[in-house]
Amino acid sequence: MTQELSTLADRVTGTVIRPGDPQYEEARRVYNGMVDARPAGIVRCATEEDVVAVVRYAAEHRRDLAVRGGGHSVPGFGTGDGAIVADLSPMQSVQVDDAHRTATAGGGTTWGRFNDVTAAHGLATPGGIVSTTGIGGLTLGGGIGYLNRAHGLSCDNLLSARVVTADGSRLTAAEDENADLFWALRGGGGNFGVVTEFTYRLHPVGDVLVGLMFFELADGPAVFRSFDDLLDEAPRDYGGYPAMHLAPPLPFVPEDRVGQPFAVIVSSWTGDPDEGHRFLDRFRRVATPAAEMEAPMPYPALNALFDPLLPPGMQHYWKNAFVTELTDDAIAAHMEMGARMPAVTCAMHMYTLDAAVQEVPSDATAFGHRDARYVANIAGMWHDPAENEANTAWVRDYFAALAPHSEAGGYVNFASPDDQHRALADYGANHQRLTEVKRRYDPGNLFHLNQNIEPSPVPAPRGSTG
Repeated sequence: MTQELSTLADRVTGTVIRPGDPQYEEARRVYNGMVDARPAGIVRCATEEDVVAVVRYAAEHRRDLAVRGGGHSVPGFGTGDGAIVADLSPMQSVQVDDAHRTATAGGGTTWGRFNDVTAAHGLATPGGIVSTTGIGGLTLGGGIGYLNRAHGLSCDNLLSARVVTADGSRLTAAEDENADLFWALRGGGGNFGVVTEFTYRLHPVGDVLVGLMFFELADGPAVFRSFDDLLDEAPRDYGGYPAMHLAPPLPFVPEDRVGQPFAVIVSSWTGDPDEGHRFLDRFRRVATPAAEMEAPMPYPALNALFDPLLPPGMQHYWKNAFVTELTDDAIAAHMEMGARMPAVTCAMHMYTLDAAVQEVPSDATAFGHRDARYVANIAGMWHDPAENEANTAWVRDYFAALAPHSEAGGYVNFASPDDQHRALADYGANHQRLTEVKRRYDPGNLFHLNQNIEPSPVPAPRGSTG
């Protein structure tokens, strides 16, 4: 193996890190501390040519290939025991074209870096909720965040992608070039190749009005119901969502309430601030918040709002479900399970999938669950591995409590390692078409460390009796 890796090291300009190297222990770690894999080698790819070399090496030597952008994958798909890791983290260039309102970014770029560069131009594209997340994994799985109601999912704003496929080919995927691959990349995850470069449509976004309102659990049902009722008439400038949290130690939270469970409305508003204040005030008419904060901030600061609570290395176990109707029984389940939340870093966020997201036909991209109103994400996140069993049980119990009020399938970016059996439902009505694109670009399933789509069988020749 050492000799093989030496051969690979001769082919790349980036660094090859092997077991026993001083950097190895740090390099093998991913965001989820529950994942403790020991890859055979980690290649910090500096160029697209490096990626080609790693892909060909993995195929030639029949090695598992893990592709790592931001490394935030909860199942730890950016690593694997005995795998070769294509670490794209050195590839973080971001170039903005003001005239066309586009940005082109390297495959290892994080949303924090992307947002900082585009914000300097007064522009943004829909990103995620934590700034250390990579643009790659988030976009390929769909891309849910604060700007979705106004501008769609991250994948809806993808204009083109540079892709290294399983045979080492370098392709451009866009509406008018390799269109089948471009369709599959927008929601099909990392199943089709390594995306080395993303080009996005940008939108004018300046300061954002941000609101955090913590409501007593007794008021939670009325607050959640009012949110659901308001959603149909909410302007596109509004990007909020209902949530369940234990109150963190923030300056506006009374000391004696820290660690207690609350129903929460997280709000963002990209339009006129006065209109935003008036809109957020509608929640106060339903109930008086026990603690709240409302302030303008740059969009990159909003995207990084939860970063201090969620450093790398914590234990992560998540479940999620699509919701078409927020029933009273579902709201009651949220109140009951939210009250049992085991750690201040845990959360349930119910992200909206309405407005601009639903204006895109469900078969226009691989992300097919556009008939859902929400995706409810139960994010178990805590520090002490000794609490893994109890806290994982809480996530599973919460998920089970929501199951009668949810649709089949879930959002692939919020899945856990034991969710592979849900892949068919997760990709929904688009799954069959995805298997055909998979057969075209990755017939040997080299890219299988993901929420995997297996290639469809090769059709039998006409007239064959089998």
